[in-house]
Formats: sequence, C-alpha cells, structure tokens
Amino acid sequence: MSQTLEVLEIQQVLEHLPHRYPFLLIDRLEDIVPSESATGVKMVTINEPFFPGHFPGAPVMPGVLIIEAIAQSAAALVVHSLGDDGFGRLVYFMTIDKARFRKPVHPGSVLKLHVQKERQRRDVWRFAGTATVDGTTVAEAVISAMLLPKEAAEG
Repeated sequence: MSQTLEVLEIQQVLEHLPHRYPFLLIDRLEDIVPSESATGVKMVTINEPFFPGHFPGAPVMPGVLIIEAIAQSAAALVVHSLGDDGFGRLVYFMTIDKARFRKPVHPGSVLKLHVQKERQRRDVWRFAGTATVDGTTVAEAVISAMLLPKEAAEG
C-alpha cells in the first residue's frame, strides 16, 4: 500500500513561519512525514536580493543562506507536526554542526532541502539536513532548534 506524503504550498508555509521576503527561503515543503522528515524546495532565481553583491558577474547563493533554508524547512516541519499546538509558535535556530559546502548554487537551480529528525527532547529538535540540486549534494549540516512557548512568541 502506498502512502501519500503531505505537501505545504507557499500560503501554508507562510502560516507556519514568521519569515517574509526577502528572508523567506523556502517556497514549499513536500514529502512530509510528520515529526520525522520533509523536503523544502527553493526556486533560486536571478532576482534574489543577494545576487547583485554575491558575486557581481558570477552569482552564487551564499552558503549561510542555504543552511538557513535547511533550518526554515525543519522549522516548518516542526510547526506542522504539532498541528493546533504549533500554531503561532516560533522555532529558534540554536546550533549548526558539521556544516559542509560541496558545490555552488547558481540562479536557475531548484534547491531541495532534505531534513530528517535525529532526536527530540521536549521543545528542542535536532535535524540532519542535506541540500541538493539535481540530486547532487551541495551542502549539509546538523542543526538544532527550540520551539518557544506561545507566550514567548507573542511577547
């Protein structure tokens, strides 16, 4: 029996994350297995605000923004997995470990951001993240994040 995996389109991503342009770095979340894994998708276009300065004449997506996109994919998965308990809560990025950058990401790329939960202890989640373009790994990292209580997110 095949399982249909969940997808969050951009409007749902906006409901799950506080980020907005120019810092929202995922366009959708797909292949969602709640509380376990998901794949963020970022359509990298020449219109990105960082390309004029990184680098003029040879545009490359900054590696730190690829890691941020992995973190945003993980955060959207956390909030989605919690259902009504996740609504309005913020996920704060805490740590980056084992970050590796393998290949540059250029305009026109479709960046896939695979996140897999390694563990969860209370409101702290740890994910292994891998960014790929056309099936080739371009970056990877292990990240952790903390889900803030609703009161902290509101104040």
